[in-house]
Amino acid sequence: MNRLERMRARMEQDGWKDFYVRDISSVKWLTGFEGVFDSEAAHLAFVTPNSAILHTDSRYSDAAVAAAEGTDWTVDDTRATHAKWVADAFAAHHEQAGTQSGRGICGFAIEDSLSIKEYRALESAFAEKAWSPRLVETDQVVVKLRACKDEAEIERLRAAQAITDAAFEHIIGFMREGMTEREVQFELEQTMRKMGAEDLAFSSIIASGANGASPHSIPGDKRLEAGDLVVMDFGAKAKGYCSDMTRTVAIGYVSDEAKAVVDAVRKANETVEAMLKPGVTGKAAHELAEYVLAQHGFAGKMGHGLGHGVGIDIHELPVLSPRNEAPLEVGNVVTVEPGVYLSGKMGCRLEDFGIITPDGFEVFTQSTHELVII
Repeated sequence: MNRLERMRARMEQDGWKDFYVRDISSVKWLTGFEGVFDSEAAHLAFVTPNSAILHTDSRYSDAAVAAAEGTDWTVDDTRATHAKWVADAFAAHHEQAGTQSGRGICGFAIEDSLSIKEYRALESAFAEKAWSPRLVETDQVVVKLRACKDEAEIERLRAAQAITDAAFEHIIGFMREGMTEREVQFELEQTMRKMGAEDLAFSSIIASGANGASPHSIPGDKRLEAGDLVVMDFGAKAKGYCSDMTRTVAIGYVSDEAKAVVDAVRKANETVEAMLKPGVTGKAAHELAEYVLAQHGFAGKMGHGLGHGVGIDIHELPVLSPRNEAPLEVGNVVTVEPGVYLSGKMGCRLEDFGIITPDGFEVFTQSTHELVII
């Protein structure tokens, strides 16, 4: 099934006649349009059993009309708020169909991410009409549909990771003792853009020495010193999709303690990647990583979830964490990123991402797991 068919199947399953989607990433996913959307949440994707309409404004309408050609989507740039537009369209449809006027005449699904302000605007707009639906709050419906990637998405994810792998190969040849974290970050991010990234998946993390013990350390003026482990977490965005990888490199030499940390993290990463397959839960994957780290003497030194989904957004479903007891499915794209963080000393993380296949886990990331010493 294509994306609209999957959406409508879910709507039929739950008895919803209409679905009102405002989350920009979900609008991008449902429509599949390229070259239309920026980061502004200026659009509504409205899906019914027989129609799919993008309500937008004149700034985007020409590009949207071009993108919609040959698809099941139509574009409407009527100058009105999304709430007023949909209330007008709803009332007009039911009047034409001869539906008896009244309140709550059908289920009208809305995302749970909708703002209170817009929810109130919907209530007000429908209150003025003779026909109004029953507003139904849903639980991450489109976000959950996005968790299983189709072939077009997989191609884009591979393209984003190819840029990220190439940027890593460049940066390990560029880095030198005495450079600041910010210098390395700037070079890495400029390199991804030069190599074809349309944007960054997120602001890169370059964390050296003791800074590496903070998983989301912000690059600063600290200089790379001999003996440092340097955690580099970065990703490109290509064709609207993200990549995500982390590699930890060493400056000059590796102490015995650092080597023990690096070996433990690598073992945890590779052990989990070898066991991932359909039916494995996110909880089981996380707990296996924690077990491996504990066996190497680093119990309780990770502190974060093992992984997360990647797609249009850098953090999507499913997650590999103790809170996810749902089985993984074919088409799920997830990161595997175990880490060890020793406060005041060092940190290490090794992150790949890839896709759950019918018989295992295919890693998109091609960069080596061997420790690079600069």
